[in-house]
Amino acid sequence: MSLPPGPEISVGEQSARWASEPLPFLEECRERYGDTFTLRLRHLGAWVVLSDPEDVKRVFSTDSDDLGVGMPNLALRPVLGAHSVMLSEEPEHMARRRMMLPRFHGERMREDAEMMTELARREVRSWPAGEPFPLWPRMQALTQEVVMRAVFGDDEGRLDRLRSLLTGLTEAINDEERLRELAERGPDWLEGSPAWREAMAPVEEEVLAEVRRRRAAGENGRRDAVSILIEARTEDGSPLSEKELRDELLTLLTDGPTSSSLAWVFERLLRHPEKLERLQDEMLAGEGDGYLDAVIKETLRLRPPVSVVVRRLLKPATLGGCELPAGTLIAPCVYLIHHREDIYENPGEFIPERFLEQRAAVPTWIPFGGGARRCLAASYAEQEMKRVLRTVLEEVELEPVESRSERVTRAAIAFSPAEHGLVVAKPRIRAFA
Repeated sequence: MSLPPGPEISVGEQSARWASEPLPFLEECRERYGDTFTLRLRHLGAWVVLSDPEDVKRVFSTDSDDLGVGMPNLALRPVLGAHSVMLSEEPEHMARRRMMLPRFHGERMREDAEMMTELARREVRSWPAGEPFPLWPRMQALTQEVVMRAVFGDDEGRLDRLRSLLTGLTEAINDEERLRELAERGPDWLEGSPAWREAMAPVEEEVLAEVRRRRAAGENGRRDAVSILIEARTEDGSPLSEKELRDELLTLLTDGPTSSSLAWVFERLLRHPEKLERLQDEMLAGEGDGYLDAVIKETLRLRPPVSVVVRRLLKPATLGGCELPAGTLIAPCVYLIHHREDIYENPGEFIPERFLEQRAAVPTWIPFGGGARRCLAASYAEQEMKRVLRTVLEEVELEPVESRSERVTRAAIAFSPAEHGLVVAKPRIRAFA
């Protein structure tokens, strides 16, 4: 059984294109080879890229026992740990997912809405007035603050230390020059970085110190993720080990996609002032979240956090008209699905109005993936984006430093604006409803 055709250039050349310009590379491949093609990437293996909605639907509806974790996910093992819900195989993955899901859905998610608004308001009021500044790092700081409180609660003393440590870790992970150098070393890229190990060690220490403190104190009944996981029990009734707790808590604390998605929301709105004006008018009139929700969904369609999700076939499957053997890495392509002209008219344009009439659902809208491994905090992330966007627009008027659109560039975990969302903020005069 052979894999579908793909670029005839060398593995090294394909890897270089994937590293430097992944989105144009994907578009060129689909134009030449159709909806299904094979990429061969150094250290990551051969991927069968899928961009036909029916194939993507088939993958996301496949029994979770028939799909495993893909190699790109395993490259995150130094950060997340082998026991992370993102990296565990079935049935452990689903068991961990059930433990963590309630913290980011339903009542507990709704309880966090005011916290998100208050933190956003505090963040905005710290911005320089009338001076250019990059928005993406400010969104990173804000989403980090939200997730810290969801995971650890609101003990300010402990949050102060964790905040400083996570900032150092983010800087180590996002160092673009170091990332390019380390990526050449293969899946164990981060393990080869003394700077990264130096930044990660105190974060691990702080996380485990809090776990030990709560266990020793016998605290229970708290609603943050630390307490929920400490109280959780496996199927045999045993508690999670320190190593397991470390991995799950570090997974929750690693928030890259939400901050980059927020940066893109503002970047797109500021390049389309008529869309921004409509959103502000509806907010002023108190007309609800319909258009706000459409703006969020259109941004996630046009600028998805990741371009592909990679899975490993544990059993043979027929996809893209090909018989694929067990062990094949398959890559449902978020970016190409979101840019299909037969699904989205003028797919390269920012048109939030489309989601006032068109449903955003798998398999044609998949910024959070799909199936059993869909991002467990997807609803939480959308709520956070809405709360932050509304609060920012209530507090300040933003202007882009340049009128031209910012290019898409690869960050450590997600795609971000190349100029980091350069804006100027001015206090808003009129109040919103």
